[in-house]
Amino acid sequence: MPLAAAASLLMASAAFAQSRVTLFGVIDEGFNYLSSAQTARPATGPVGHSQYSLQDGATGGLGGSRWGLRGEEDLGAGLTAIFHLEGGFNVNNGTLAQGGALFGRQAYVGMRSDALGAVTLGRQYDSVVSFVQLYSSAAQWGGYIGAHPGDIDNLVNTHRINNAIKYSSPDLHGLTFGGLYSLGGVPGSVGRNQLWSAGFNYSNGSFGIAAAYLNARNPNLSFFGTNPNNGTTVASNNFGSAGSATAPEVNTIQAGYASASTAQIIAAGTSYQVGAATLGAVYSNVQYRGLGNTATSGPNPLGYRGAAVFNTAEANFKYQITPALLAGAAYVFTKNSGAGGLGHAIYQQGSTGLDYFLSKRTDTYMILVYQHASGTDSLGRAAIANIMGQTSSASNHQVAFRLGIRHKF
Repeated sequence: MPLAAAASLLMASAAFAQSRVTLFGVIDEGFNYLSSAQTARPATGPVGHSQYSLQDGATGGLGGSRWGLRGEEDLGAGLTAIFHLEGGFNVNNGTLAQGGALFGRQAYVGMRSDALGAVTLGRQYDSVVSFVQLYSSAAQWGGYIGAHPGDIDNLVNTHRINNAIKYSSPDLHGLTFGGLYSLGGVPGSVGRNQLWSAGFNYSNGSFGIAAAYLNARNPNLSFFGTNPNNGTTVASNNFGSAGSATAPEVNTIQAGYASASTAQIIAAGTSYQVGAATLGAVYSNVQYRGLGNTATSGPNPLGYRGAAVFNTAEANFKYQITPALLAGAAYVFTKNSGAGGLGHAIYQQGSTGLDYFLSKRTDTYMILVYQHASGTDSLGRAAIANIMGQTSSASNHQVAFRLGIRHKF
């Protein structure tokens, strides 16, 4: 009997040694200045004032504060069971991010093969984020406020994908690829609210290139409505809002297109490193097709029909001044071709930043962003500036500055 107990204990210890669970997280906090923040929108037009605030990284910094658990179990023969649970929070008040979801950033479980890649199930990032994001300045040093206007192409992963089946390939001499499919879950309609994406990345020494595609049916619900506090009916507008006499407008860049039957994102990025300098470029084409679908998508107060098309181009540069100090600069040009003769707008944005690493886990940083808008926005009004994560401006231009600190654990 003692011998059997010892054997059982030995087997349990061996099994435990093959499993691993890691607690991880990020805390990103900083001081933000905004040159113009809407405080009201009376009939005469928006009014606003400058704003000073403390903000979590999720709205103004390099990365949202978060904590999580990830684990794996070696099953033998090159096969591993894996899981990832990750939730965002606001360090200023302790509330949960992503609409109050406990694990709103990612939550999945799956299997990984050394030879064949990984299949995971749950709430996950799409292929645009997985493959193209790393080439954008926002992912490197520009942060959330340095994202493309309205995060029009989701390159700072404003939107996560629920109910998703995802495949990720192994690294094949610098080439990785994969795809994702999200089930809509609507009885009697397989295609409604479904989403799929695919992409690749190739990296070889100093050169890298990536491209990805995303297609979302009924995007007001399937793509923009994936957080717990978002609207769950077609009467809601998860794209944004027109504001009121007492509230600022939200995401005027695309708030008028909630009735789209389909959203499509095509994105590509590349970079080339020369010594301590890296030159990069990103392009995206975003289309909201089938506008006017109020039956299964969302509201259409302006009576749009057809499609609205956004083209965005970014040029970025970073320089590793010392092993601990990084500097960057970027320019972004976004054009909305409008829909039904309305909503033609141009957004131009410049940003610069410095990131100084005090250690492997802790860094301090500075980001400065300027945005200028012209034309007519998606709400049929004179376009206003709206730096990502910040309150809309009361005019066609806006400046955001952040001084932050980030700690990883």
